[in-house]
Amino acid sequence: MDYPIFEVSQINAYLKDKLDSDPFLGGLCIRGELSNYKVYPSGHHYFSLKDAEGALRCVMFRGSAVRLRFRPQNGMQVLAVGRITVYPRDGAYQLYCESLIPEGVGGLHVAYEQLKAKLQAEGLFDEAHKKPLPAYPHRIAVITSEAGAAVHDILRILGRRYPLSRVLLLPVQVQGERAPAEIAGAIRYANRWRLADVILTGRGGGSMEDLWAFNDERVARAIYESEIPVVSAVGHEPDVTIADFVADVRAATPSNGAERIAPDALDLQQRLHGYEQRMAAAVEKRLKLARQRLENLAGRRVLQSPANYLADRQAALARLRERLQAAGERQLERKRRQLTGLAASLDAMSPLKVLGRGYGLVQSGGRLIRSVRDTAAGEELTITLHDGALTASVIGIKEGNPNVRSVENL
Repeated sequence: MDYPIFEVSQINAYLKDKLDSDPFLGGLCIRGELSNYKVYPSGHHYFSLKDAEGALRCVMFRGSAVRLRFRPQNGMQVLAVGRITVYPRDGAYQLYCESLIPEGVGGLHVAYEQLKAKLQAEGLFDEAHKKPLPAYPHRIAVITSEAGAAVHDILRILGRRYPLSRVLLLPVQVQGERAPAEIAGAIRYANRWRLADVILTGRGGGSMEDLWAFNDERVARAIYESEIPVVSAVGHEPDVTIADFVADVRAATPSNGAERIAPDALDLQQRLHGYEQRMAAAVEKRLKLARQRLENLAGRRVLQSPANYLADRQAALARLRERLQAAGERQLERKRRQLTGLAASLDAMSPLKVLGRGYGLVQSGGRLIRSVRDTAAGEELTITLHDGALTASVIGIKEGNPNVRSVENL
């Protein structure tokens, strides 16, 4: 029996045509668990979908993968939309995936939570990095759409509350694929050229898809790197974006953002008026005290009659001189009496008084002889009397009876 002979490529091409022409296989939505998920440098994503009974090979080309709003991970339950066909080179059928949707929640929500967790782990939400807003900004940069209602509300409120500030509008797209790059670029541009003291960026409310530009990582990092304080004012009160977490101040709405930035001119006027009144009262008080002091000085005698004042001072000086002179004389007389008493005491203790009564002062070489043991036979002595001195030599020494001692005059 003869069989027709085919090439492998012919069979693969035949099967591909069959599968491509089957409408059932052209628009499938398949539920499964992600497995062996890999992203190649080309930007293509390769993975498998599996359930309890089997697995299906899948590929998502770069053109479709760039539209993913979340980061697929192994073990994640997803819904994969695409078509099944054969890759002729391998002869294996696979799902050409056009989109992935996390099952149970939207892809945007998953992407939001993943980016939020990532940036929080990196410290982009830390309070330590928050910068205070200037109390009185001279220049305010507003980064938003020039066509939206939000910009009109912002400009109206800034003009009413603080007309002294200069407002610079940096128009950007706030929705669509180009929006994140434009918002991030405007923030960096304002910082590069130091265009403002504070930046307000945001937009009006909308769906999560409408606000998605402010959940973009590029915008978040541009806000974090900004040296100028950034106020994020996106959507309505319940809307919270990644930009709100990173910004230095989060405002509930664009209008609220303008109010947070600009001080109220009316409050400032009232405060300045209060300062003016307090300063005027303080000046008036000081003038009153100075006036009282001047009146007190003017009432003094020295200013009313300088000659009489000088006469009084001279009289007081004369009295003081008399008192000092009398005190000095009393002190001098007291010192004289003390000197006289001390002189009398000193005279009474003078050795000359003793010598006048017949006593003598015996010395040897300037040394006073008080006992017979203080000298020796043959030693020369000087005997001082009241009217002169004798030089004598010790002939002998006898202790106990001073009348036995004899000296020889030289």
